[in-house]
Amino acid sequence: MTVESWATESVADCLVPVSVTGKAKIQSRDYKPSGRFPVIDQGQEPIAGWTDDESAVIDTPLPLIVFGDHTRVFKFLDTPFARGADGTQLLRPKPGIDPLFFFYACRAVDLPARGYNRHFTILKEKEISYPSSDGEQKAIAAVLRQTESALVQQSSLLDMLQELKRATMRELFTRGLRGEPQKETEIGPMPKSWNLVEFQGIREWLQYGTSTHCTVERRSYPVLRIPNVESGRVNPSDLKYCDLSAAEASKYLLESGDVLFIRTNGVLERLGSCAVYQGEPQGALFASYLIRARIKKDVANPRYLAFFYGSHLGTSLVAGRATPAADGKYNLNTGTIDSLPLPLPPTLDEQAEIVGVLEAIDRKIDLHLKKREVLEQLFKSLLHKLMTGEISVSDLDLSALSSASTQREEVAA
Repeated sequence: MTVESWATESVADCLVPVSVTGKAKIQSRDYKPSGRFPVIDQGQEPIAGWTDDESAVIDTPLPLIVFGDHTRVFKFLDTPFARGADGTQLLRPKPGIDPLFFFYACRAVDLPARGYNRHFTILKEKEISYPSSDGEQKAIAAVLRQTESALVQQSSLLDMLQELKRATMRELFTRGLRGEPQKETEIGPMPKSWNLVEFQGIREWLQYGTSTHCTVERRSYPVLRIPNVESGRVNPSDLKYCDLSAAEASKYLLESGDVLFIRTNGVLERLGSCAVYQGEPQGALFASYLIRARIKKDVANPRYLAFFYGSHLGTSLVAGRATPAADGKYNLNTGTIDSLPLPLPPTLDEQAEIVGVLEAIDRKIDLHLKKREVLEQLFKSLLHKLMTGEISVSDLDLSALSSASTQREEVAA
């Protein structure tokens, strides 16, 4: 509940008219990759494109809030910008309501989705509450902006790490770690001492998974499915389960080091994605949309295989061999997987070193994913509790957020 010193009004009663007479709107086909002024539309991206068209620029009075009538996206603009052509509403709160506070107050409104219908008429009927004190409004807005800035920076750090991983994969799978001369092969350059082998040469056998019915209810055996391996690593959340006899289950019981390939998917880039089962969850089976490969561990490191087939080069090789199906999906079979080329370092030690480099990057990615998740939950909680007066700014200690500004240097290191 809001405190007694707060006022409650409809969004419509909080608004004053915004006049942009004569200001052109930029058609999406006219967005430029660079320019003097950002184009703001109703899409999810903060900036949709750029323009040099001065007749479209809205530069006074600022700040303004751009609301996506179809998408329900809010954007806060305090520098000159141009509008995209479709579905944007410009909002300015009346005197006595801080614009940045109003921006966050609108985002705290429960605004149900109506598909691609317009939402502005519904938004105007919603109520928001605000402190009578301008200083308190600004303090609340500042806390929310600080928290959201840390969240945005965490997402930026993750993007940097993902790009670092992609670049590192390109380097490792074409140059290796030894600085040796390269040779040209049918899949591109690779270190001279490496061998280009077919997958069938490094596996003991391949097997399709069980087609038994699965349920979310706890049963005898957890079953790994496409969602559990499409990230390139086994994700033991959102599992399904099945009941099988012990004899039947033993045919599909995974062992640590087994490699699981996605054999059918509507997303071509996901097809062939593989993950290494490393014992978690215990006693897991695998579903029919997957293929299990038992690897000759005296020849190849399973984690090396998973990293290679998760790289841009590896996914391109898989996609080039996929078979389109009538349902719009793409399929792989055991013969296709067997024919996949693999650039293989001659020793397990070198394979393990490459795995170590990439796993170190993965650990950083995991750390920052967890930090982003914590910040997402913190922002949602603060948005609700500060906008309802459940807590006040004076109750908070957000000193830990300042450390986010130094983490970009950690990633670069």
